[in-house]
Amino acid sequence: MVHAVATARKGDLLGRLADLSEEAIQRLSDVPGADRALGAVNALRERTDELQRRVRGLEALEQRIAALERKVEKLSKASGTSERSTARKTTSTKSSSSSTARKKS
Repeated sequence: MVHAVATARKGDLLGRLADLSEEAIQRLSDVPGADRALGAVNALRERTDELQRRVRGLEALEQRIAALERKVEKLSKASGTSERSTARKTTSTKSSSSSTARKKS
């Protein structure tokens, strides 16, 4: 029973709010320059919607970039290990050849 009363009050409140907003819109339409203001508000709403769509697209691109950066980091670590071992071999070969050259002299 309490729930029914609360729902009735809530419905009544929403009905009153709807009536008041309709009345306010009607009053605004009677004000000089209201058409311009209404046009500006509608344009703002459309631009906001467009901006929202673009931001959602950017979020998807950021996720893709983050995934690609992780892959590049993983691949660079894997290739970095093989380059280091090759560099060590080259360094050790150079030092042994230079020491060999000294011995021959």
